[in-house]
Amino acid sequence: MTATSFDPHALLAESRLGVLATIKSDGRPQLSPVLPYYDRGAGVLYVSMTEGRAKTANLRRDPRAALEVTSPDGRAWATAEGGVTLTGPGTDPLGPEIEALVEYYRLAAGEHPAWDEYRAAMVSDRRVLMTMAVDHVYGTRLG
Repeated sequence: MTATSFDPHALLAESRLGVLATIKSDGRPQLSPVLPYYDRGAGVLYVSMTEGRAKTANLRRDPRAALEVTSPDGRAWATAEGGVTLTGPGTDPLGPEIEALVEYYRLAAGEHPAWDEYRAAMVSDRRVLMTMAVDHVYGTRLG
Protein backbone atom coordinates (compact mmCIF):
# COMPACT_ATOMS: atom_id res chain seq x y z
CA MET A 1 0.00 0.00 0.00
CA THR A 2 1.50 3.33 -0.98
CA ALA A 3 1.17 6.51 1.07
CA THR A 4 -1.27 7.93 -1.49
CA SER A 5 -3.52 4.86 -1.37
CA PHE A 6 -3.45 4.31 2.40
CA ASP A 7 -6.92 3.75 3.86
CA PRO A 8 -7.03 4.05 7.67
CA HIS A 9 -10.54 2.52 7.69
CA ALA A 10 -9.14 -0.65 6.11
CA LEU A 11 -6.41 -0.92 8.75
CA LEU A 12 -8.99 -0.47 11.51
CA ALA A 13 -11.14 -3.21 9.98
CA GLU A 14 -8.18 -5.62 9.68
CA SER A 15 -6.73 -5.07 13.15
CA ARG A 16 -7.64 -7.24 16.12
CA LEU A 17 -5.31 -5.56 18.63
CA GLY A 18 -5.36 -1.91 19.56
CA VAL A 19 -4.89 0.63 22.32
CA LEU A 20 -8.00 2.29 23.72
CA ALA A 21 -7.59 5.78 25.18
CA THR A 22 -10.13 6.97 27.75
CA ILE A 23 -10.04 10.02 30.01
CA LYS A 24 -9.20 9.68 33.72
CA SER A 25 -10.98 11.86 36.28
CA ASP A 26 -7.89 14.11 36.48
CA GLY A 27 -7.95 14.64 32.68
CA ARG A 28 -4.96 12.43 31.86
CA PRO A 29 -5.33 9.64 29.30
CA GLN A 30 -5.83 6.02 30.37
CA LEU A 31 -4.40 3.62 27.77
CA SER A 32 -5.54 0.00 27.64
CA PRO A 33 -4.72 -2.80 25.20
CA VAL A 34 -7.96 -4.19 23.73
CA LEU A 35 -9.25 -6.55 21.04
CA PRO A 36 -11.44 -4.31 18.83
CA TYR A 37 -13.81 -5.07 16.00
CA TYR A 38 -14.55 -2.29 13.49
CA ASP A 39 -17.70 -2.57 11.40
CA ARG A 40 -16.64 -0.26 8.61
CA GLY A 41 -20.00 -0.26 6.86
CA ALA A 42 -21.82 0.84 10.00
CA GLY A 43 -19.02 3.15 11.19
CA VAL A 44 -19.08 1.45 14.57
CA LEU A 45 -16.25 0.05 16.66
CA TYR A 46 -16.83 -2.60 19.36
CA VAL A 47 -14.77 -3.67 22.35
CA SER A 48 -15.72 -6.16 25.06
CA MET A 49 -14.49 -5.09 28.51
CA THR A 50 -15.04 -5.92 32.16
CA GLU A 51 -17.11 -3.91 34.62
CA GLY A 52 -14.97 -2.38 37.35
CA ARG A 53 -11.88 -1.77 35.23
CA ALA A 54 -10.42 1.72 34.82
CA LYS A 55 -11.44 2.07 31.17
CA THR A 56 -15.04 1.10 31.95
CA ALA A 57 -15.26 3.54 34.87
CA ASN A 58 -13.70 6.29 32.75
CA LEU A 59 -16.22 5.72 29.95
CA ARG A 60 -19.15 5.76 32.36
CA ARG A 61 -17.96 9.18 33.56
CA ASP A 62 -16.90 10.59 30.16
CA PRO A 63 -18.16 8.58 27.15
CA ARG A 64 -15.49 9.68 24.68
CA ALA A 65 -12.65 7.49 23.45
CA ALA A 66 -9.99 6.98 20.82
CA LEU A 67 -8.64 3.68 19.54
CA GLU A 68 -5.27 3.33 17.81
CA VAL A 69 -4.12 0.33 15.77
CA THR A 70 -0.87 -0.35 13.93
CA SER A 71 -0.01 -2.59 11.02
CA PRO A 72 1.95 -5.79 11.76
CA ASP A 73 5.15 -4.17 10.43
CA GLY A 74 4.62 -1.06 12.58
CA ARG A 75 4.82 1.23 9.54
CA ALA A 76 1.15 2.23 9.40
CA TRP A 77 -1.28 3.39 12.03
CA ALA A 78 -4.91 4.45 12.24
CA THR A 79 -6.95 6.12 14.96
CA ALA A 80 -10.73 6.18 15.41
CA GLU A 81 -12.43 8.67 17.70
CA GLY A 82 -16.01 8.96 18.85
CA GLY A 83 -18.68 8.84 21.46
CA VAL A 84 -19.25 5.61 23.34
CA THR A 85 -22.25 3.68 24.63
CA LEU A 86 -21.80 0.90 27.19
CA THR A 87 -24.16 -2.08 27.36
CA GLY A 88 -24.10 -4.30 30.43
CA PRO A 89 -23.11 -6.01 32.50
CA GLY A 90 -25.99 -8.42 32.30
CA THR A 91 -27.24 -10.87 34.91
CA ASP A 92 -29.38 -13.06 32.63
CA PRO A 93 -27.53 -15.24 30.10
CA LEU A 94 -30.47 -14.75 27.72
CA GLY A 95 -30.94 -11.04 28.45
CA PRO A 96 -30.37 -8.15 26.04
CA GLU A 97 -26.98 -7.18 27.52
CA ILE A 98 -25.58 -10.66 26.86
CA GLU A 99 -27.29 -10.84 23.47
CA ALA A 100 -25.37 -7.69 22.48
CA LEU A 101 -22.11 -9.49 23.36
CA VAL A 102 -23.23 -12.54 21.34
CA GLU A 103 -23.85 -10.33 18.29
CA TYR A 104 -20.43 -8.68 18.78
CA TYR A 105 -18.78 -12.12 18.91
CA ARG A 106 -20.58 -13.23 15.75
CA LEU A 107 -19.44 -10.11 13.89
CA ALA A 108 -15.84 -10.42 15.08
CA ALA A 109 -15.30 -14.19 15.07
CA GLY A 110 -18.30 -16.06 13.69
CA GLU A 111 -20.13 -18.80 15.55
CA HIS A 112 -18.99 -19.90 19.00
CA PRO A 113 -18.67 -23.65 19.58
CA ALA A 114 -20.53 -23.47 22.93
CA TRP A 115 -22.94 -20.54 23.19
CA ASP A 116 -24.30 -21.55 26.61
CA GLU A 117 -20.78 -21.51 28.06
CA TYR A 118 -20.01 -18.18 26.38
CA ARG A 119 -23.22 -16.61 27.75
CA ALA A 120 -22.50 -17.90 31.27
CA ALA A 121 -18.94 -16.54 31.10
CA MET A 122 -20.18 -13.11 29.99
CA VAL A 123 -22.43 -12.97 33.08
CA SER A 124 -19.83 -14.31 35.55
CA ASP A 125 -17.05 -12.08 34.12
CA ARG A 126 -19.38 -9.02 34.25
CA ARG A 127 -18.62 -8.21 30.61
CA VAL A 128 -19.66 -4.90 29.08
CA LEU A 129 -19.89 -4.08 25.38
CA MET A 130 -18.45 -0.74 24.31
CA THR A 131 -19.96 0.59 21.10
CA MET A 132 -18.21 3.60 19.58
CA ALA A 133 -19.97 5.64 16.93
CA VAL A 134 -16.85 6.56 14.97
CA ASP A 135 -16.95 10.21 13.95
CA HIS A 136 -13.31 10.77 12.99
CA VAL A 137 -10.65 8.47 11.50
CA TYR A 138 -7.10 9.38 10.59
CA GLY A 139 -3.73 7.72 10.11
CA THR A 140 -0.85 7.23 7.75
CA ARG A 141 1.57 4.76 6.25
CA LEU A 142 5.25 5.62 6.68
CA GLY A 143 7.60 5.45 3.73
